[in-house]
Amino acid sequence: MAAEKILIKKAKIIDPNSPFNGKKMDILIENDVVKAIEKDIPTNKGIIELSHKNLHISPGWFDLRANFCDPGHEEREDIESGIYAAIYGGFTGVGISPETNPVIDNKASIEYIYQRSADQPVSLYPYGSLTKGLESEELSEMYDMYEAGAVGFSNGKKSISNAALMNLALLYCKDFAPPIHSFSLDESLARKGQMHEGETSTYLGLKGIPALAEEVRLLRDLHLAEYAECGIHFMAISSASGVKLLRNAKRTNQNFTADVAVANLILEDIELEQYDTRYKVQPPLRGAADRKSLIKALKDNVIQVITSDHTPIDIENKKCEFDQAEFGMIGLESMFGCLGALVENGLSLEEIITKISINPRKVLHLETPSVAVNSWAEFTLFDPNEEWTFQKDNIQSKSANSPFIGKKMKGKALGIINNGIVVWMPEER
Repeated sequence: MAAEKILIKKAKIIDPNSPFNGKKMDILIENDVVKAIEKDIPTNKGIIELSHKNLHISPGWFDLRANFCDPGHEEREDIESGIYAAIYGGFTGVGISPETNPVIDNKASIEYIYQRSADQPVSLYPYGSLTKGLESEELSEMYDMYEAGAVGFSNGKKSISNAALMNLALLYCKDFAPPIHSFSLDESLARKGQMHEGETSTYLGLKGIPALAEEVRLLRDLHLAEYAECGIHFMAISSASGVKLLRNAKRTNQNFTADVAVANLILEDIELEQYDTRYKVQPPLRGAADRKSLIKALKDNVIQVITSDHTPIDIENKKCEFDQAEFGMIGLESMFGCLGALVENGLSLEEIITKISINPRKVLHLETPSVAVNSWAEFTLFDPNEEWTFQKDNIQSKSANSPFIGKKMKGKALGIINNGIVVWMPEER
């Protein structure tokens, strides 16, 4: 619903950039701008009031990477269903992967995403492909895409094996765009791998993807970025050895950022014992030591962002023989509920909000809204303690490739405010 005046009652503010961080306050929004934050603001005629037990508010959550499959695979997801999934998950902004068909590798493709998502409560930010057609042979029209609104550049999950081409890309766009997003996977080491290489893969008789495949490509791109004297962002770090390399780079003050997919924070390769293809993801779920290393890296700010890595797959390409199933799981609707487990593993609620709201925007050099007077209103309303069970009915995506169906969750989005639109969901739960 569109609203000129909104009064949010007794909401605890989780925003390290706000002078009211940690306080329970009333928040008055008029014409998409925060007008007042006080202990008690009276409700007047014409004001929409939002209240809920244990209500919390933060800057709108931002997913750094999701695949909406549009154009090309609208049977899996399209812009509309992807936005519904984001709303349900509490996101006001989503970075859109260039892995569509045709690939987002030109100005018209960028404009298509903006045209399809105009005037929605979720703002979409398309990435341009680093190379034409994601083929890793020739650089794409990066400057034209940036001028058209590309928020950054990546080659999706198709790692660039040609070091000279990657170096050229880093050098070319460092003066006009945010750091390139790199997926660290050496295909020659990971070829035909189905899951993490370890005891479980040996037991199951499945070809493994060694952590070495991540480590080798990560090390190469750290060196290339240093040579090019520019920053770089590493997508979906999954291994303890990868974290070790990033820690070493941080000690030498190298310019980088990194993210981790929520699945790699809460699941391990042992989940694949029943050959359930819903757990088949890229990068793969790894061992207990890897998972613990990733959580500590978040705590130490070696990894700065948590992503959903939302990857819808239709049932024909997911519920099939394990070696034929495609990699990926959906994650927008369940992400925050999954992150409740991390609070019990040493991360504070404020740290989690920072890594799903503030830091993603920093990576993309975007302004961040704040729960502060005169800020524009782009907020997520939520209850971090609500316990619930994720069901298939909760899925707004066209695809249902989630291993969390039937699983207990802690923490739930209650609504979002963005672009002058309020979506309030407690009554729908």
